[in-house]
Amino acid sequence: MKIAVIGGTGLIGSQVVRNLTAAGHEAVPHSLSTGVNVITGDGVDDAVAGADVVVNLTNSPTFDDASPAFFQTSMDNLMTASAKAGVGHFVILSIVGVDQVPDLVYYRAKVLQENVLRAGTIPFSIVRVTQFMEFIDAAMSWTSDEKSVRLPRTPIQPIAAADVAVAVSKVAAGAPLNGIRNIAGPEVFTLDDLGRITLKAKGDSRSVVPDDTAGMFAAVPGDVIIAPADADIAPTRYADWLATT
Repeated sequence: MKIAVIGGTGLIGSQVVRNLTAAGHEAVPHSLSTGVNVITGDGVDDAVAGADVVVNLTNSPTFDDASPAFFQTSMDNLMTASAKAGVGHFVILSIVGVDQVPDLVYYRAKVLQENVLRAGTIPFSIVRVTQFMEFIDAAMSWTSDEKSVRLPRTPIQPIAAADVAVAVSKVAAGAPLNGIRNIAGPEVFTLDDLGRITLKAKGDSRSVVPDDTAGMFAAVPGDVIIAPADADIAPTRYADWLATT
């Protein structure tokens, strides 16, 4: 199949392109660097022309109030162009439990993206994943100083980006789900414990202070971003991932 991977030069997209190419598909990466702008629409028609499948891995550049507009505009442009091109399957990447965190504007924006996809005429698949292992450092940086890192006790189930890319690639190469597939890492941690594990592995002597008001994940109620019972479980454990980074 010919598969247009929008956002195909990023962390997940570049790996998806490699996986699909290795499986014998014609996977074509598209991004700002290749002349495709999902907000202005420049290059979008050409990017999806002739594609059997479109995989949209673009992401809002911010997690703030600007994110809903990004997802609304980008999806409108991509869905319109894909429908016109006769695309038979449209795939997006979303977040496990995304519809259970209304206090986070970014999560509401991702729900908006899912709803735009569902409202269209193109057969679709939504791949929801848990938090990337690669983003733990960023989560810690939001509430840290030279002596400590403040983190909430939010339960999370981190997944390696490589495992996310494998899951997205399999869904893209398969029949449309017209629904959701949940994918998660193999272990559940509280975010503060994950911070301690990470700092120790990096030889960082700072302490982790539990603070259920600290950072973006403080707005997550209970364990709603933990994998549901029907989720596929990815193989990579956090300690093994840490050992290779």
